[in-house]
Amino acid sequence: MFLKTTRLAALCLLTFLASPVLHAQEEEPAKAVTTASATVSEDALALSLSPLTKQELETEAAAWQDLLKAKAQEIADLEILSLKGEAGDTVETNTKLISLREQKGELIKRYEKVLDAYELKGGDAADGRKYIGAVKGIRTTVKDVSSRLQAFNAWFSSRDGGIRVAIIAAQFIGILVVFWILAVFASKLIERAIRKQRHLSSLLKAFVNKMSRRVILLVGLIVALGTVGVNVGAALALIGGGAFILAFALQDTLGNFASGIMLLIYRPFDVGDAVEIGGVKGNVDSVTLVSTTILTFDNQKVLVPNRKVWGEVITNITGMTTRRVDMMFGIGYSDDMDKAQEIIEKVIREHPLVLAEPAPNIGVHELADSSVKFRCWPWALTSDFLTVRTEVTKKVKQEFDAAGISIPFPQRDVHVIRDK
Repeated sequence: MFLKTTRLAALCLLTFLASPVLHAQEEEPAKAVTTASATVSEDALALSLSPLTKQELETEAAAWQDLLKAKAQEIADLEILSLKGEAGDTVETNTKLISLREQKGELIKRYEKVLDAYELKGGDAADGRKYIGAVKGIRTTVKDVSSRLQAFNAWFSSRDGGIRVAIIAAQFIGILVVFWILAVFASKLIERAIRKQRHLSSLLKAFVNKMSRRVILLVGLIVALGTVGVNVGAALALIGGGAFILAFALQDTLGNFASGIMLLIYRPFDVGDAVEIGGVKGNVDSVTLVSTTILTFDNQKVLVPNRKVWGEVITNITGMTTRRVDMMFGIGYSDDMDKAQEIIEKVIREHPLVLAEPAPNIGVHELADSSVKFRCWPWALTSDFLTVRTEVTKKVKQEFDAAGISIPFPQRDVHVIRDK
């Protein structure tokens, strides 16, 4: 019994003595593991941050902010001495400031990597981002012109200054040039491919060719902006919000755009076709997503909004390969109708541009007020329409004159009754 009591007392004593040590171990703050080297590469830092938890990343972020704060304080102290004229040699001071700012820039890059990882694990890095924005500026405290030029030359030749800007600019321009070459090459390939598609209209081919080039250039611009550090996602979101607002102000333009798409899909006409749209007659010169350009037969250029084109009756005059030529000929009531029909049939039969099929339709059409009218409806190729109508009309008139058949004009007999 005494032995058991002794063991219990010893155990209680050991627990009492060890509790401060355990308590101290529990309260010991966690230490950062990635700040051992402030010049660690960004890739190595990203790999080190990957397995850490949200709480551990919070500790890492605080440690990197302390490093950045210390570097910013060092720069501020040197700038204060420079303002007071106590910094010594101005050129040496400028060179040292440039070096410190380069170091600060490298710390900012690594701190941003830590904040990215922290946000990815659910942390709120807003305060850290604000702190970076506050200490990120570059200031020059020297006063004389020569010192400023020296400071500029030092900045221009530094890795975090002019060299970095030049590299970013070269990357931006290089990406745009590469995508421009790619757009030209892809445009030629697409043009060669769609040229073989006979069921596609010239308008649709031109549209696909232009849009493919523009889409590739747009992708290149987005990639280039992302390379230089622009937040493309935020920019696209801003553009999307602005587009929603502009949609109400540009309803007519959007209507023209939608109508242009419908014209390209359903192809009611093609470039070069003779059409009549909304009272405008002429040949289609070009079609964009907004408007259709028509060259009238007297060579006037008319731009018709696509919304009006799609909303009106569209008459494609040259849309078919053949066309019926409608003509009417009148003779006097005292003339020989059979002879007149025989002459018309002979003229039609002998004309080289009149098609045998479909067969022409010739016969008495109407007993009008002043004449007996014959219909003459031969068929011809669309390209020969005007030639057939002009030549047949002229030939029929000549044959009627030779046969003594009159072509009467409207007349009215007036009977005067006198009172006796």
